[in-house]
Amino acid sequence: MERKPLSPKTRQQLIIAQRSEITEHHIYSRLANRIKEKGNAEILQSIADDELRHYNIWMKYTGREVAPSQWEIRKFYWIARIFGITFGIKLLEKSEENAQINYQEIGQEVPEAIQIGKEENEHENQLIGMLHEEKLEYIGSIVLGLNDALVEILGTLAGLTFALQNTKLVALAGIIAGIAGALSMSSSEYLSNKSEGNAEGAIKSAFFTGIAYLVAVVFLVAPFLIFESPFTALAVAVFDSIMVVFFYSYYISVANDQPFRKRFTEMVVLSTVVGLISFGLGYLVRIMFGIEV
Repeated sequence: MERKPLSPKTRQQLIIAQRSEITEHHIYSRLANRIKEKGNAEILQSIADDELRHYNIWMKYTGREVAPSQWEIRKFYWIARIFGITFGIKLLEKSEENAQINYQEIGQEVPEAIQIGKEENEHENQLIGMLHEEKLEYIGSIVLGLNDALVEILGTLAGLTFALQNTKLVALAGIIAGIAGALSMSSSEYLSNKSEGNAEGAIKSAFFTGIAYLVAVVFLVAPFLIFESPFTALAVAVFDSIMVVFFYSYYISVANDQPFRKRFTEMVVLSTVVGLISFGLGYLVRIMFGIEV
């Protein structure tokens, strides 16, 4: 039976779909060949094979080869390598959702489109959900470290800024408090996990908690080492804390399919309220004790 010619709109959508499929095929294949975990490699290769199969189906209708996007291949490959496979792949899938390929509409002229659309939405998501990435097991520890640092250290810096009004002294106090806080949080996380019978993961949990705490401290203290005005430094530190929360909340929302806005708002409001309270306490201490530096 002779196949009917495609409408210009459908043909254009199939060409877009072809480019997307062949690009993702190369991304998944490259990742599958580079990662060490055998189970994850097999899952990624399975998805890569599906993408190539979809590409070949589209090509039967368009009758033309479509080159992959080398920029997209490099971009998502390195995002996955740097920030983790789960984050990179889910970010890739989100970009695919925005590609504006209407499988239902295409299905009126290309019967296979309906099934391919289901595979894209169900089968691939199922496979991605099977990926095992160790660092995501310690998200709770990272959240604990970041949240405590943003609340405690930002509060400390805010209070000391008004009490001392000297960037170098505030920075010194922030560094000391940050290191002490990181060690305290790490040891508490270690003991907590060990008491719960998780001796194997206790050290790693403590490590991720401490590192997350120190990363936040670096971002918060750095402005006091750069700017001369303590209030300018504090304003930049507050901005840095919001940026840290923003990027980390976005990471979690993508990697763990959690709501971004709620997590971001909670962490920003909490750290801001504590910072304002500490700032006010610093002012009261300065007035009550007549501290001048």
